[in-house]
Amino acid sequence: MLLKKIKTPGLSHLSYLVGSGGKAAVIDPRRDCDIYLETARAEGLEITHIFETHRNEDLVSGAPILASMTGAAVYHGPNPAGDVVYAKTAREGDRFVIGQLAIEIIETPGHTDDHIAFALYDSEYPDGAVGVFTGDALFVGDVGRTDFYPERKREVAGLLFDSLQKILALGDQAMIYPAHGAGSVCGSGMAEREFSTVGHERKNNPRLQIGSRDEFIEAKISENHYQPPYFRLMERLNLEGGDPAPRVPRPKNLSLSELDDCSATHWIDVRDPMAYASGHFSGSMSLPVGMISAFAGWYIGEEDSILLIGSDESQLASATEHLVRIALDNIVGGYSGVVPAAAAGKNMEQIPMIETEEVRKRLQEHRSDWTLLDVRDADERSEVSIDGSQHIYVGELNERWKELDKARHYTLMCASGMRATVAAGWLASRGFGKLDIYLGSMGAWKASQAES
Repeated sequence: MLLKKIKTPGLSHLSYLVGSGGKAAVIDPRRDCDIYLETARAEGLEITHIFETHRNEDLVSGAPILASMTGAAVYHGPNPAGDVVYAKTAREGDRFVIGQLAIEIIETPGHTDDHIAFALYDSEYPDGAVGVFTGDALFVGDVGRTDFYPERKREVAGLLFDSLQKILALGDQAMIYPAHGAGSVCGSGMAEREFSTVGHERKNNPRLQIGSRDEFIEAKISENHYQPPYFRLMERLNLEGGDPAPRVPRPKNLSLSELDDCSATHWIDVRDPMAYASGHFSGSMSLPVGMISAFAGWYIGEEDSILLIGSDESQLASATEHLVRIALDNIVGGYSGVVPAAAAGKNMEQIPMIETEEVRKRLQEHRSDWTLLDVRDADERSEVSIDGSQHIYVGELNERWKELDKARHYTLMCASGMRATVAAGWLASRGFGKLDIYLGSMGAWKASQAES
């Protein structure tokens, strides 16, 4: 018997391979799905079933691709926003036998209308469910977001409350296996650990402490969430079925001379923020490898082409992997070696970093030509902010940069300086020249307040 969790870094996506008696099922596979086939074969298992908890918004589903590789049937819940052309419909009470295991369907709308959960049973130990694959309905420490239907926000929040009661009814002994962990854009309060039980969540999950359906609805509709533009692309591809991931997971290497002829619409520097600020190609933006999954979909569209700039080949390969998982495949090439390029006489741009004393000085001077621009999310800013700062969420700068004045001086800040560098890099790529970054940002500001 096997139950293996497969984590996708960056997206904090969790998928599962469960098998017994020579058969196996995969729950919520990602696009680059060779890993499921390889793992199953290594364990002597044949993948016979593929289940999707819902139409994912944050990554391309690998279900149709894995189905073509294995011949397994794909099952999806009822009421999708369109026809999931590669899947059969699974409904409440449907039961699928995998060796001595059984997977039973529970309809759990709320996060999305088509959401389903899968209760896992073991025939050798029949007293209650062994576990439940909760998708994006229930996480460790949080529950799913309900903002995808703004015209029906109260209704869908209520549906999620009802769905959670179904999951809780499986019993405290059941392990929970969610589709995402901490760091995912699909929730905001997830615990750092990826293991829990229904009983532990019942006692400790803040949202499950709300006993009243009406109170739960009020809590959910008051949440702040953001929807990157690429969500719409994921939703479409996960109805019609995405193409397999490219077989070569790294971009074509470009020489320094070839960069002059590169027609890419976006030059993306995936190095560390400090490296980018110290020197980067004119027109390039900053998206460190570890931040690609969270922010690339805000700035890059399906029609755009990409040049990757990194410190080494492994960095370029990792960046490509993250982009492919959200269907941003049009990577025309990669270049590593910014320092050698500078040594060869290639013009580089810099973005200065300033510290707390300089920020405080500028605030006290009430400079008319300067703005401290906070790019954290709305929840962070509601907890604490710097008087005199203005706010635009880093992702929303994809369009709202047009509201800003290129003649004005902007200092970008966030919690630490990481997202501020992404924001500054985007503005620099749009032609803003008077920029700097608050090094340490809110963390440094609070530390200075504690010392004074």
